[in-house]
Amino acid sequence: MNAPTVDVPPLSAKIGLLMNHKIDYSLLDQPQILQFVFYPREDYSPPPRNAVDHSVPVQKDTSIGCRFYPTSKSAPSILYFHGNGEVVSDYDDVAPFYNRLDINLFVADYRGYGRSDGTPSFSNTVADSHVVFKYFRDTLKKAGYTGSLFVMGRSLGSLSATELAASYPADLKGLIIESGFASAGKFLRYLDTFSSFTRLDEFEKANLDKLRSITIPILIIHGEWDEIIPFEQAEIFYQNVGSKDKKLLRIPHAGHNDIMPVGMEQYFQAIKEFVSPL
Repeated sequence: MNAPTVDVPPLSAKIGLLMNHKIDYSLLDQPQILQFVFYPREDYSPPPRNAVDHSVPVQKDTSIGCRFYPTSKSAPSILYFHGNGEVVSDYDDVAPFYNRLDINLFVADYRGYGRSDGTPSFSNTVADSHVVFKYFRDTLKKAGYTGSLFVMGRSLGSLSATELAASYPADLKGLIIESGFASAGKFLRYLDTFSSFTRLDEFEKANLDKLRSITIPILIIHGEWDEIIPFEQAEIFYQNVGSKDKKLLRIPHAGHNDIMPVGMEQYFQAIKEFVSPL
């Protein structure tokens, strides 16, 4: 069976894919795509001891749920965008690993995930990331946190993390991408259903142009046997990102969802060295 073509408005009617490295993600906000890419979960459990929930208003009647796992006001802080199908409370067992490395972890949901309102799309996920980042930055500053700020994206979260790294180089000390993709367009090609999606070539070029605009230090972590987002995507990211200070860590024998347990020691040692260099 031939893959269906997903129609989108003509490029000339969309203001353009790329203007000052801002991509029109609404081109991907088609029902046929969104139902395959986003898997929102409304699961919620109260925060564990010492963790604090935050609700970030992104527009009228719509807020994004976040959870902050602090350890020290002088420690580096990571704004973390999780993978698809995950919610912030899934990180209750993961955050202690960051805290033991003296890292504050601030995990953000997307619309429709956890306690967040609304329905997720590519365009509102990217737009919301800016609001969440400014809330993260300003809230920590007001509370007296003095450590460096980093942004990290796992899988789907690489979309938001890359957007912020390109937009706020003066505020961020570095970018971490785990099991991520270099281009949303190329990612859709891995889903055979959308192999003939129109305008993917232009969209992919715009994504790569955005990567080339990123100049802050970057750490890329990817599983050697990732069955969802192949390791090739990590190599494309590494080759195209504009940062001079960049590192690509391949976790041997790891897939997409077991990368942390398979490569636990390598994974956290790399993050520790990246956010807290000697």
